[in-house]
Amino acid sequence: MVEATKKKNKKAKKSSRTHGLITLAMPNSPGSEQFRTLRTNIQFSMIDKKLKSLAVLSATSAAGKSTVAANLAVTFALQGNQVLLVDCDLRRPSVHREFGIHNDEGLTNLLANHVGKGIDDYFHTSEVEGLSILTGGPVPPNPAELLSSNRMKQLERDVAERFDLVIYDTPPLLGFTDGQILSGRVDGAVFVVHFGEDTKEGVLKAADSLKMVNANVLGVVYNRTPGGQNEHSYYYGYQDEE
Repeated sequence: MVEATKKKNKKAKKSSRTHGLITLAMPNSPGSEQFRTLRTNIQFSMIDKKLKSLAVLSATSAAGKSTVAANLAVTFALQGNQVLLVDCDLRRPSVHREFGIHNDEGLTNLLANHVGKGIDDYFHTSEVEGLSILTGGPVPPNPAELLSSNRMKQLERDVAERFDLVIYDTPPLLGFTDGQILSGRVDGAVFVVHFGEDTKEGVLKAADSLKMVNANVLGVVYNRTPGGQNEHSYYYGYQDEE
């Protein structure tokens, strides 16, 4: 087990805006159970290699990948892991809203200029023991360049040593290269599809971009599948790309 993040890290405040975190709001609900099943499936997908980094991807911005990433982070932390959730959607950061925390400083500040500050100064702890959060920070003019920089690669190595699992919430694949850049460097990736909204053409185009960087796609999460009275419905499986 890695060392826990220093106590001086900023504490995430409880907020009514954490409505997307079903694993916190309704831990005994069917939706929370689906995330626990998703966690188990991801772990069994990496039997021969320890999963240290995971990217949550989607073709479009409306797929719900940030909500999936946040709930996955909570679920892994509740299992006793030291987890870091990193908001890499620097064009439209939203992880801070999932947890009701500030986004004054974050990943962009850490990558652009962290003279006089350590990595710990940018981490938020959460109400979930073992879960730390690195928000996106101010929207930069060059997000793709920041994510492909040597400083980002070094940060990935540093946090991999300190945490059991690092989950990266990435930008949508269609129209941007940011998510593609990250997906080629992590141990595994989960692809989120908005059921009934994302088109087959868009999903296949996004899948082709992942093939170009040899991304290790562990499976597909179908978000908002028909689930009766259950507002948060997910289905995990493997997508035939042919």
